[in-house]
Amino acid sequence: MTFAVYLTLLASLLVHPPAPARPKLIVVITVDQLRPDYFTRWKNQLTGGLAQLANEGAFLTDGYQDHAVTETAPGHATILSGMWPAHTSIIRNSEGVQDSLAPLLGTTGPGASPRRFRGTTLFDWLKASDPAARALSVSRKDRGAILPLGQAKQQVFWYQSGLFTTSRYYADTLPSWVQAFNARRLPFKAASTSWTLLLPDSAYKEPDNEVWENGGTDVVFPHRLPADSIRAAAAIAGVPAMDSLTLLFALEGFEALRLGRRGGGTDVLAVSLSTTDAVGHAYGPDSREIHDQVLRLDHYLAWFLKRLTDRVGRDNIVVVLTADHGVTSYPERTRARIGGAAYRVGFDTMITAVNRDLDRLASAGGGPATREWLEFETGMLFLRDNGRLAALGIKTDSVLDALTARIVRIQGVARVIRPADLSRADTASDPVARRWIHHLAPDAGVVLTVTLQPGSVWDVPNLPIAMHGQPSEDDAHVPIIFWGRGVRRGSFAGRMNTVDIAPTLGVLLGVTPLSVVDGHARTDILAPRD
Repeated sequence: MTFAVYLTLLASLLVHPPAPARPKLIVVITVDQLRPDYFTRWKNQLTGGLAQLANEGAFLTDGYQDHAVTETAPGHATILSGMWPAHTSIIRNSEGVQDSLAPLLGTTGPGASPRRFRGTTLFDWLKASDPAARALSVSRKDRGAILPLGQAKQQVFWYQSGLFTTSRYYADTLPSWVQAFNARRLPFKAASTSWTLLLPDSAYKEPDNEVWENGGTDVVFPHRLPADSIRAAAAIAGVPAMDSLTLLFALEGFEALRLGRRGGGTDVLAVSLSTTDAVGHAYGPDSREIHDQVLRLDHYLAWFLKRLTDRVGRDNIVVVLTADHGVTSYPERTRARIGGAAYRVGFDTMITAVNRDLDRLASAGGGPATREWLEFETGMLFLRDNGRLAALGIKTDSVLDALTARIVRIQGVARVIRPADLSRADTASDPVARRWIHHLAPDAGVVLTVTLQPGSVWDVPNLPIAMHGQPSEDDAHVPIIFWGRGVRRGSFAGRMNTVDIAPTLGVLLGVTPLSVVDGHARTDILAPRD
């Protein structure tokens, strides 16, 4: 090499320094219903994977799912898309991924796909720059597996009737490694096993006999699975073993696909763990059961992370841990323990009566009866076919004014807001209005939003469980942790929303979003590039 050529090469490097090598594997772990206070409440007992991530990574102490209906589907859709529910179109669980045109493979159950999802996700951005990139997404729930990858047709699997499956949106047959895993029939072999405490009884300060837990039955350890294998395979979804099973399945897929082991490329592994949600609903966030579940999750994650780092190398992995939502304590507990004004609130009877009244008016005006003029779900009132009401001479505003007057008098209700009025809200000082703005698209069909008082929850008929779904602190506050290559270590203050996760990973990977995102990269948690 001549001296002149050397100078030319040196100058080009100074102007365009080589891009740092990307991590080989991005691992995104979403723990369904994980509250950030669990990390401090049981800090001294966490010695495994949760502790490793929290102590060695960047822990964002002010993390939020900053939208109104804090449920599984809307929450999961924010994490790797960088978009609010208003832009992903995933605003509620009931319509998140259901798709009768995408039947399951190898088992029966509701079909599912991401066809309602709008936009792109981190994996789409990554694949645009590296066509060989691959992704695996796994969960007990269909929406937990599907939505982190958006519409990408990758390896996506969830649990149904004792087996891991996918839908025809993704494939026509199950891969051989999934068939082999299912053939082991591990959930069915759990029949008659018991969930016992991980630590001695003295390590748990929570009472083990609260009457409001689990519908008043099976409230004391140990909790035994049914002796019938089919029933046990269904019941395992409510005990810690389900998280262990999900992580084992994810690890089998990681090995079969050889994720993170293809030269300089980056792959994505998304795992959504659902047992914390099942236990939290049944026993509440103040129970001995949720305490033990979090401790077991801590142990399972230690095992899982060690196997990933053993295969790929610690310096080649970035892990993100977060949650899709939090949870509110049992209102019965709140009233009994602190005398708080906490209620279960339900509108089913009222909405049915209003629909019946509208039917009578429609019939008198010569129109057809539908009994479905109004639909209410998790704080959102939907109006179906407003044009038909107008044709009958029924003023929508009058109906909504009358409904609002009735709703605000119900115990537990804090606010009723029309979406049209949200544009005038001060979103800096009014988090409730801000979260509804983040949640509702103009074409969502929502004509009223209802927010409950802190401590109150939406009633599920005949199912007195602990609940989430509100734009409240308990339901919206979530942990956000980054760990691994290129991530600074420490506790970081300052607001970070889950829509900021994908843009932050985008900066780390050097990839650009393919669609407009709502989030912003949190670059202060990233280490300076070499």
